[in-house]
Amino acid sequence: MTSPLSARGVQWAMKEALKTSGIQKDACVHTLRHSYATHLLEFGMDIDTVKSLLGHAHLTTTMVYLHVARISKTDRFSPFDRLYQGLQG
Repeated sequence: MTSPLSARGVQWAMKEALKTSGIQKDACVHTLRHSYATHLLEFGMDIDTVKSLLGHAHLTTTMVYLHVARISKTDRFSPFDRLYQGLQG
């Protein structure tokens, strides 16, 4: 049985991964959290679900990621489009 990593252990692993990869840019474990949240929004996950996954108490905290996410207007859809697709199958 394995035991969970300590916060310091995760930080150490991140630092070692950066060294091994040759990435010169500053990054930390929190960088991964920001990237994760931003990508979830870009892939269409609703902000309330992202809020829950990140453990935020307030939606306003999660809304910061909306300013960073690149959400394409072409990815938007009408519920009627999906309803029609369901009727075709």
